[in-house]
Amino acid sequence: MTAAPYLARLNPEQRHAVEHGDPSPLLIIAGAGTGKTNTLAHRVAHLIVRGADPRRMMLLTFSRRAAVEMIRRVERIAANVLPDQARVAADALSWSGTFHAIGARLLREYVEQIGLDRAFTIHDREDSTDLMNLLRHDLGFSKTEERFPAKNTCLAIYSRHQRRSRA
Repeated sequence: MTAAPYLARLNPEQRHAVEHGDPSPLLIIAGAGTGKTNTLAHRVAHLIVRGADPRRMMLLTFSRRAAVEMIRRVERIAANVLPDQARVAADALSWSGTFHAIGARLLREYVEQIGLDRAFTIHDREDSTDLMNLLRHDLGFSKTEERFPAKNTCLAIYSRHQRRSRA
C-alpha cells in the first residue's frame, strides 16, 4: 500500500504513527528533535482528510507557541489535500491548546457542576508570589525595620495554612 503524497516526507516510524488504524492507543516515545510535532500534526491532518470530525479531537501541548505551531501545521498539511476545507478544518480544532488552557476551559464549562464560583481565578506559582509581594508592599511590610518574610516564604506559609484548613 503506497502512502498518500502528503505523507511522503515522513520516515517509516512517523508514517506508522500517522496511519495507525487500530482502535487501541498508540504510545510514542521520542526524544527532542525527532519530529514529534510534525508527526502529530500529520496524524491530525490525516484523520481530518479521512473524514474525522475535528470538533471531536483534542490536541494538547505544553506551550502556547507549540499549540499555535501545531494547528498551523495541521492547516498547512490539510490545505495540500483539501484546499477548500483546510481553514474550516483547522478552525474546528476548538479543543486544541495547552494543557492548562484546556483544563481552565473545562473548569469554566462545568463550574456549577463541580461547585466553583463562576468568577474563580487561576494563579500559577509565579502569579501567586507576585500577588503576595503586592500585598506585602500595600500593607507596608516590605519597608519595616525588622525583616518581614519574602514573597516566596509568605506564599509557602499561606499554602501550608490552606492545606491544613482543608484537612
